[in-house]
Amino acid sequence: MQKRTPSPPVNPSPDKPSDFRPSLINLGWLLVWLLIMMFTVTRMPQRPKEVPYSEFLTQVESGEVATVEVSEHQIAYTLKTSAEQTADEAPAAPETSITTPLPADPDLSRILRNHDVEITALPTNGGNWFGGIWGLLFPLLMLWILWGAFANRMQEGPAALNVGKSKARIYAQGSSQVTFDDVAGVDEAKEELQEIVGFLKDSKKYTRLGAKIPKGVLLVGPPGTGKTLLARAIAGEANVPFFSISASEFIEMFVGVGASRVRDLFDQAKKQAPCIVFIDELDALGKSRTANNPFASNDEREQTLNQLLAEMDGFEPNAGVILLAATNRPEVLDPALLRAGRFDRRVVVDRPDKKGREAILEVHAKSVHLADDVTLSKLAARTPGFAGADLANLINEAALLAARKNREAVTMADFNEAIERLLTGLEKKSRILSDLEKRTVAYHEVGHAIIGTLMPGSGKVEKISIVPRGVAALGYTLQLPEDDRFLMMEDEIRGRLMTLLGGRAAEELIFDRVSTGASDDIQKATDLAERCITLYGMSKILGPVAIERPQAQFLEGLSQPRRPISPHLSETIDREIKELIDQAYQRALELLVRNQDVLERMAQQLLETETLEGDTLKTLLLEIQPSTGLQSWLNPGHQRLQALSNNSRGDRQYETPYQLRPS
Repeated sequence: MQKRTPSPPVNPSPDKPSDFRPSLINLGWLLVWLLIMMFTVTRMPQRPKEVPYSEFLTQVESGEVATVEVSEHQIAYTLKTSAEQTADEAPAAPETSITTPLPADPDLSRILRNHDVEITALPTNGGNWFGGIWGLLFPLLMLWILWGAFANRMQEGPAALNVGKSKARIYAQGSSQVTFDDVAGVDEAKEELQEIVGFLKDSKKYTRLGAKIPKGVLLVGPPGTGKTLLARAIAGEANVPFFSISASEFIEMFVGVGASRVRDLFDQAKKQAPCIVFIDELDALGKSRTANNPFASNDEREQTLNQLLAEMDGFEPNAGVILLAATNRPEVLDPALLRAGRFDRRVVVDRPDKKGREAILEVHAKSVHLADDVTLSKLAARTPGFAGADLANLINEAALLAARKNREAVTMADFNEAIERLLTGLEKKSRILSDLEKRTVAYHEVGHAIIGTLMPGSGKVEKISIVPRGVAALGYTLQLPEDDRFLMMEDEIRGRLMTLLGGRAAEELIFDRVSTGASDDIQKATDLAERCITLYGMSKILGPVAIERPQAQFLEGLSQPRRPISPHLSETIDREIKELIDQAYQRALELLVRNQDVLERMAQQLLETETLEGDTLKTLLLEIQPSTGLQSWLNPGHQRLQALSNNSRGDRQYETPYQLRPS
């Protein structure tokens, strides 16, 4: 499944200004305000010194006052310059002082004339008219500037005022360049979605017969299988507007915001119908409601979910609006979402099979220069369980490795190295092991390989390495299945347990002691044995009884809590698990004892070359011999059937709720 860069979102309303225009307007208002403030500060005269009236009279009588400006409420005067000032010095500007005169002083004019003071009388209403007008206009101007900035912020849509608006990215009609030709490996899903495309292109074909197109289509599947890419391909094929949003973008801290965004999203979609609304990761919004939580009725997420339910199939119909959603956890969705009339159709987008993987590799390999030795069918056979995103990453990793080695084309060796990188991690060349650690790792990995070769249903052992990789792997045994498997038989599970415990058994056989290197193997073996007893019903004592609840359908590692059981049953389960693991370990030890000479030769050669693969490994593995009684332990069902057959011939009755008829 080829990934392309999504087309940029298109503004649905062309009259709306661009996002940067309000910011430029606000910057312009700020510059204007700064210029006005600078002009005001520069034009503002310096406030003169204010002195008492008595001091003013004393200065007049002492002959220090040069000029006087008399107004109705104050007297402004300047003093005479200093006589000591030389001719070369520039004359200093006279300092102006002000004083407040008495209301009526008839002697003032006589005193000023007697001391030769220059008198100037100002008009009664001759104040600073500019300052008065500016003092009136300045607050109005500031209010005007603030109002303009606020209006621009309103137009831009601040978070506090625009919090209820939908955050969906809108792709205009024809902007999505992805089509069904770019999607490979999910042919069944594409066939199901062709009806959606056909309805959007020619709705009369369906409506003339009275048919109704599904209102909602739910894409479910593991991560990386191409659910989002399929939604984009539908938009590209149908040539209609495409609304894309993640379910987590509806939920906010404020109550009611999510429901408001849902309403706004569907309002926009109705205006551009026919169109597609795509909600990714629907489980973030549509989790099942529960009555156990007393506060659930006031939950913001539940209000958003209720609004979504009403918009999908409420009182008002949504003609021409098709809702697509994607999730990898369909088991947690609310049943009201999955009923008929809402998400009518559920399309499974599962991991591709061998043919699908080959088709996906062909799509991604179009932009990569491949060497002549590259066979995509072989790569598809070596990558079972890989999703579309994993295969795209494989192509990219191989291309990076080829570029690092300055090659002209990507070779098969680059793909093999890329598969090892994805499965086991990067090489840790800086991790230096001691001689004892190397020998322990070598015998450990050879023990895995010897037992894995003889086990039913196991993959082919392709490589053994003692080069550290990843976080904690000091060595690894690369064992790839030859075919896609969807079921595991009981003998295959028991063989898998023996293979996991084979490394520890080899350490005990050679060194007469064990190390911590088998901790991950023991953990995996214990988990597998527990599932075998509690989930698969393969216990001879408990029988076909499921104690554990199954895991999530498309997500690994997410299991539901175990159902309530009695202490006696819990003790029986623990005893059955321990017995199964002990038997697998004992059988692995017996098999290694029978092939100890092969174990020694393979380990010594591995210590010399650090890797075993190809014809050399194949020749050594052909010398392995099975131990006695191995098949009877791997397949206990055969023994049970044989016992039933023998007892039925003797016309014996079993201590069971049922009887067998004599043959």
